[in-house]
Amino acid sequence: MSAEDFSKIAIESLSTSQALAELARLAGEIAGHDKRYHQEDAPTVSDADYDALRRRNDAIEVRFPDLVREDSPSGRVGAAPVEKFDKVTHAVPMLSLSNVFNDEDVQEFCERVRRFLKLPEDEPLDISAEPKIDGLSASLRYENGKLITGATRGDGQVGENVTTNLKTVSGIPHTLSGDGWPDVLEIRGEVYMSHADFAALNKRQEEEGKPPFANPRNSAAGSLRQLDSRITASRPLRFFAYAWGEVSTEPWQTQMEAVGMMADWGFTVNPHMVLCRSVEDMLRIYKDIEQNRAGLGYDIDGVVYKVDRLDLQRRLGFVSRSPRWATAHKFPAEKATTIVQGIDIQVGRTGALTPVAKLEPVTVGGVVVSNATLHNEDEIARKDIRVGDTVIVQRAGDVIPQVLQFVPEKRAADAKPYEFPTKCPVCDSHAVREVNPTSGKLDAVRRCTGGLICAAQAVERLKHFV
Repeated sequence: MSAEDFSKIAIESLSTSQALAELARLAGEIAGHDKRYHQEDAPTVSDADYDALRRRNDAIEVRFPDLVREDSPSGRVGAAPVEKFDKVTHAVPMLSLSNVFNDEDVQEFCERVRRFLKLPEDEPLDISAEPKIDGLSASLRYENGKLITGATRGDGQVGENVTTNLKTVSGIPHTLSGDGWPDVLEIRGEVYMSHADFAALNKRQEEEGKPPFANPRNSAAGSLRQLDSRITASRPLRFFAYAWGEVSTEPWQTQMEAVGMMADWGFTVNPHMVLCRSVEDMLRIYKDIEQNRAGLGYDIDGVVYKVDRLDLQRRLGFVSRSPRWATAHKFPAEKATTIVQGIDIQVGRTGALTPVAKLEPVTVGGVVVSNATLHNEDEIARKDIRVGDTVIVQRAGDVIPQVLQFVPEKRAADAKPYEFPTKCPVCDSHAVREVNPTSGKLDAVRRCTGGLICAAQAVERLKHFV
């Protein structure tokens, strides 16, 4: 059995050798996804799929603690900084958060905190809750009230020095306001782009004959990494402050108090941050934020919970790459309803015919979606997608949208099943599904037999060669 096959084996059924191979596969795959997300701003999987990979890795490590790798994903955050910027070593590591996905997970988080702290049930446990901004993390170092250095998170230990670029971002003061701030103060937060600013930027791009940007998160990340800070300054970036790194003194006692002081010192903080007194409060705030996320004006992908008292945070400490005192309650994949206006067939380099649904444009997760791959003819038949159907589209993270299903009650009475072409739409050659000689199964992909006489294949092969 190949290492790839081990991904289908339940964790409790893995042998030691299979677990070893599976941990190696997961380490490589997750490292690749981290690089594409953090360095290249071009993720290729959904947040849900990425989280599933990490959960599988963590669960295997729990069952096989002696097999934990030195390069285990559980021990790192993000990816190494790219070489075009100077490097900045974070005095206090910028760690990521663990994730929870449902009400039971939230309950378990609070119970786990109480068990660790040995808190009785009748003792209050205040938890702050705030929207989880979908942007790029940054750390700002102030000395005697002056901004000295600004850096990206990088791999959590070493980031990229983007000080000049960060000085152009709205919401980042060059000199702190008010008083009472520590002599050394590292403020951390998220650089992002609002929906309105993103739309205006894309309109400007189109007017200048330039391609539009894909989504606000990638636009913000790409803008912050410009070598020419004048380009960054021309982009409408914003910043929310919500945490801190190294400080010479801590003039606050709670998370809420700290964020309030950040506002006094000139930082923009999220107005939707609230204090929760119970699990019921946390879940109510989560549902409120989820229901109102479309009206926030910027992308979020969940709610962050943090134990409010800092003395309790210090007692809880950290485990692996995450603090015990905080977690992110992720939203399910964003979905929207739209209409299939047509199904186009695209011909690839190998002659593969790929069906693409042409959709009535709809906004999903801050991105206007008008196309969604249907993969192959078996997938169309399985989901029974027809032209004119009202369908549910999902976009989980910054990846290609997918059509989940059609809405039966909205299907027209005269809607006809889609007939997949048996001839290439470009060169009219026969398009066939070959039988795999090894398995004897019919290939899922139908391919044009025209070879280089097919203009589409010729162009795609030339692109691939170049």
